[in-house]
Amino acid sequence: MTPGNNGASPPEDDDPFGYLYADGQANGAQPPSGGGYGYPNSVSRVRAVGERQYGQPQQQTAQYGQYGQPQQPTVPQQGAYGQPNAPYGAPESFPGGPGTGRQSAQGGGRGRGPNTKGLLIGAVAVVAAVVVGIAVAMANGDSGNDDNAGSDQVSTSPSASTSPSPSESSTSDASAAELPTIDAKALRLDGGAALASDVEGAQADGGIYVGNLNQTGASVTWTVNGIPSQGTYTLFAHFSATGDDQSMTLSINGKTFGSKFNLGNFAHAEDGDFAKGWTQTYSWPTLTKGTNTISLSCQDGDKCNVLLDQLWLKAGQVKE
Repeated sequence: MTPGNNGASPPEDDDPFGYLYADGQANGAQPPSGGGYGYPNSVSRVRAVGERQYGQPQQQTAQYGQYGQPQQPTVPQQGAYGQPNAPYGAPESFPGGPGTGRQSAQGGGRGRGPNTKGLLIGAVAVVAAVVVGIAVAMANGDSGNDDNAGSDQVSTSPSASTSPSPSESSTSDASAAELPTIDAKALRLDGGAALASDVEGAQADGGIYVGNLNQTGASVTWTVNGIPSQGTYTLFAHFSATGDDQSMTLSINGKTFGSKFNLGNFAHAEDGDFAKGWTQTYSWPTLTKGTNTISLSCQDGDKCNVLLDQLWLKAGQVKE
């Protein structure tokens, strides 16, 4: 085979702008008119937009050197086993091929549509959060206004700190009432007890006290009126004792209370020095509401060498 000139250059070397250069013009390149690149017998590879139709048989490209004479379209057929298949067709052109994206987005395809249920739940949650936030803000605003308004108003509800409990009620009533005090000359004397005033230091009116109690059966009795309520009270006695500690029997409303009423020598006075032995003592008897009788007596086994000038009561269990 002898070399020959098949045109300005092989198709792969065709220059669409060859006619603009001197060497291209020397080889016969001319401006294109309806198909080629500008060289004689050049092959056009241009396809107009929209020329190819998916799903339609493909037109065969003209053979090299036969530009402008397309063959008739042929219907692609499935080749037999071992034989080449028909010319290539787009996958979507064959039966059972994948559908287009638009078809899958519609209800007829197998693809899943947008998750509208999830979007709806999310939207409802956002709206609920906004409503809750507004409600909280309004509640805080109202409470702030209530606080400001409360400073100008007087509360009519009872305070827990000012509500007395039942156990405190009797004590409060007793404290509010003025409990009595009695001097020696107002006491009832029995069993040889007698009034005197020759020893200094008595607090009773006129310095009068009860003596001669150091004998069995001697006693003093105080009838107390106006006890506000039943409960425990403190009975105080102002007396004088010397030497050894003394004690007498205490009776409340005719019944012995406790073991003994302690009349100790708390002032540490020498035996017989009653002027220096004045002091006080107490006991916690239970009294009833109204009138009660309180008695101090010298019984067998008691030590009663004392002087007594005053008795008084206080509510509750106190020591002074």
